[in-house]
Amino acid sequence: MTKNLRPIRGKYHLLELIAQGEHETQDFKYTVSDASKIARSISAFANNSGGRLLIGVKDNGSIAGVRNEEDIYVVEQAALSYCYPPQQPHFTSISAGNGLYVIIAEISPCPTRQVKAKDTDGTWKAYFRIKDENIPATDLMLQAWKTKHSAKSLTLSTDISEKSVLSYIDRQNPVSLDRIALDNHISTHKATEIICRLYALELIDFTFSHRSFLITIADEHTGE
Repeated sequence: MTKNLRPIRGKYHLLELIAQGEHETQDFKYTVSDASKIARSISAFANNSGGRLLIGVKDNGSIAGVRNEEDIYVVEQAALSYCYPPQQPHFTSISAGNGLYVIIAEISPCPTRQVKAKDTDGTWKAYFRIKDENIPATDLMLQAWKTKHSAKSLTLSTDISEKSVLSYIDRQNPVSLDRIALDNHISTHKATEIICRLYALELIDFTFSHRSFLITIADEHTGE
């Protein structure tokens, strides 16, 4: 339980973290009161490469300290009851001096990238961390993540349309699913199947551009 969490020394390490600002794996939380909102951050971190919440730190980086231990319980509630599958944050309490302390809640990456957060209207959405924002993942991304996690051994198909789509993405880079289907004269369903396979093969990836997720050639295959 976090009730008896004892603050440890680590002020300079804390200041180094704060100096980084908010980014893909770090978020400041002055106070925590909305479990559904915190669940979005947890989902976004878990579906990317993990991350940490610095509780008791304002948006401008100033240390206000944790004012109420309930903040910790709200994070636990968000992770266990507002995330599916439930997540388990690791909490560390850091003494910031002058009687102030900051709680660091670390979120581990989820191998399946299928962590969803319960919204205020009762719906469940998966989020992905982009810079310092939690962005809703698309249905295509969820399907691609699922395909990659369940795939055991895949090879590039001899299907001409699959190779054609890969070549098309390489030329357009990045491009939307709709454009792939339209320009390659295939159905959206067929395009989705191909994209999921190519993602599982780590030949393509998703990039966030102009407030939407697009499909791009994976970095290690660029220029090949």
